[in-house]
Amino acid sequence: MPSRSIPPEADAAQADRVVVTGGSGFVGRSVVRAFLKRGTPVTIVDLQAPPADLDDPRVTFVEGDLREAATRERAISQATAGIIHLAAITSVLKSVEKPAETYTNNVEVTHELLELCRQRGVGQFILASTNAVVGDIGHGTINEELPVRPLTPYGATKAACEMLLAGYAGSYGLATTALRFTNIYGPGMNQKDSFIPRLMRAALSGTGVEVYGDGSQCRDFVHIDDVVQGILAAWDKEYTGTAVIGSGRSISVLELIDAVKAATEIDIPVTHVPAKNGEMPAVIVEVAKAQRELGYHPAVELTEGLRTVWSDFGGAR
Repeated sequence: MPSRSIPPEADAAQADRVVVTGGSGFVGRSVVRAFLKRGTPVTIVDLQAPPADLDDPRVTFVEGDLREAATRERAISQATAGIIHLAAITSVLKSVEKPAETYTNNVEVTHELLELCRQRGVGQFILASTNAVVGDIGHGTINEELPVRPLTPYGATKAACEMLLAGYAGSYGLATTALRFTNIYGPGMNQKDSFIPRLMRAALSGTGVEVYGDGSQCRDFVHIDDVVQGILAAWDKEYTGTAVIGSGRSISVLELIDAVKAATEIDIPVTHVPAKNGEMPAVIVEVAKAQRELGYHPAVELTEGLRTVWSDFGGAR
C-alpha cells in the first residue's frame, strides 16, 4: 500500500478519523478492521505497510518512524478524532539492554503525540499499557488500585506514559485512557515468538517445547477479539482513566499446554528446563473496573480462542 497523508488543512468539522499507531502490527490490524467495519476512516502509522486486506480507500498509510516530527505531522491533522497508540518497544529484555532507546520510543513519542492532540484539538487518546507498571506482587491480584512500582525500563516507561495521560486529561480536558493488557493471543500472531505461537509451531512440526521450571507459573491470556472490544468500549465512552483488559482467569503454563492440546488434538511433548531469574510467578488480574465502567465483558473461552489461532496457523483443514 503506498504511503498517503492527510492534508493539514482538512476540515475540522469532519474530525472523525482515528489514527492507529502500530496499525500494521498484530493488535493494530484487528483494531483497524474493527473501525473500518463501523465505517470510520483510519490512518495507520507504522514502519511496515499494512496487509493487503487493509488496502481500502478509507485507510491512509503513513510510513515512518514516530520519533521523527515529520511522521507525526503527516499523520495527525484537523480531521483526527483520536489516537489509538499501540506502537512501542514492548520487549522487556530489549528495554533492559537499551533503556535510553526504550525511553525515546515509548515516553518521548507519547508526549509528542499528546502535544499534537493539544495543539490540534484532538479529543481522545488511548494508550496500550501493561500490568508491568505495578511490578511483581507474587500471587496477589492485580487491579488499578495498586501503587505503580515497575521493575524494568519497559514497565517504567509505560508508567511514565500513564502519568502523562493523566496530566493532559487534567490540564487540557483530553479524554485519555490507559488500557493495561495481559497476554494477547489470536489470529495473526504467526510471526511472533511468544509461547502460544511456539506451541502452535510445535504442534505443526510434531516437536516439543521447553517449559521453564515446573510450569506452575500463572498468566492471564486474553483473545484479540476481547482486546478490540475493550478498545472500542473506551473509545465510545470517551473514557478517561486506567483499566485492566484481560480474561480475568489465570492459568498455569501446564494448563495452557493442555488447552493447546485440546484445541489442536495433538500431543505436545514437554521438556522442563531451569527457570529464568526474575520470572514472575504469576500474573493474576481483576477486570471488574473495566466491566463496571466500560461495559467490557471478555467473551472468548480459551480453548475456542486457541482454535482460531490453530486455524490461522494452517493446522485445521
